Amino acid sequence: MRQFYLLAALCAALSHGAFAQSPTDALMMPKGVICVLGQYSNAQWDEYWEGTNKRSNLNIGTYTNQNVMLMANYGITDKLNVLAGLPYIWTDSDSYFEGESGVQDFSAWLKYQALTLESDFGTFKFQATGGVSIPVRDYVPDFLPFSIGIQSKTASLRGILNYTTKMGLYATVQAGHTWRSNTTLDRDSYLYNGQWYETDEVPVPNMLDATGRLGYINSKLQAEVFLDYFTGTDGDDIRYNDMPFPTNKMQATTAGLYAKYFILQGLGIQASYGQVLSGRNVGQSAMFSAGVSYFFPLTKSN
Repeated sequence: MRQFYLLAALCAALSHGAFAQSPTDALMMPKGVICVLGQYSNAQWDEYWEGTNKRSNLNIGTYTNQNVMLMANYGITDKLNVLAGLPYIWTDSDSYFEGESGVQDFSAWLKYQALTLESDFGTFKFQATGGVSIPVRDYVPDFLPFSIGIQSKTASLRGILNYTTKMGLYATVQAGHTWRSNTTLDRDSYLYNGQWYETDEVPVPNMLDATGRLGYINSKLQAEVFLDYFTGTDGDDIRYNDMPFPTNKMQATTAGLYAKYFILQGLGIQASYGQVLSGRNVGQSAMFSAGVSYFFPLTKSN
């Protein structure tokens, strides 16, 4: 039962993250066991922040971003896991603008459990995660917010702290840094921070992110509240009445709820809801997701 508890929590955590591509859970898959996740997500907004000025955009009405994510987490050892994910994304709005659709970026991470301290009351853990992502097709990055991505390669590092009591109450905090490569656009010049550049290579701001979670978990049910924050480390603002651009400094604070229930041992259903509370150069999205996860051993010895 103890092992089932750990596996259930880890499959649940795979569905999280402000960017849906960033594992920030505090549990590990045992050696030789794999968890797979299929998830649908939907985000909509009809108001956005142009810099720090909140406004509506009647040109596009309500903007919608949908995606289907496939993820997997495998235990190389009890202390080292490998994770991978690939989303299919499509965008749309109430306007005459046609969105984009297609497979976006492949992401992979290694997660290492560096410290475990147990007591009569619970367990404290520290983990480190490193990851990379790369576009898998030549989609158009210069049509925001309808682009499915910005054609930037990334690398990330993060630390995760978790304390789980014997009763199943837990608190998790994590913080990370993501480095993003320049992107190449189908244009030969652009304006950035008031300066004109004669090139098709555009800098993309790096990102800082942090998450806090409070929740409860047992062998059948997990429920939590969370608060996510991310910000670009530099960048400019959307110009008045202009479209977003890859150089923009994006920032958002999101609050939400998450729940998971295991129907059978290893098979679970899950759902989450989040609302952007404040932001900069982003839409004030309302987001929900639903998914199915399943974990199983790859060898009979597990």
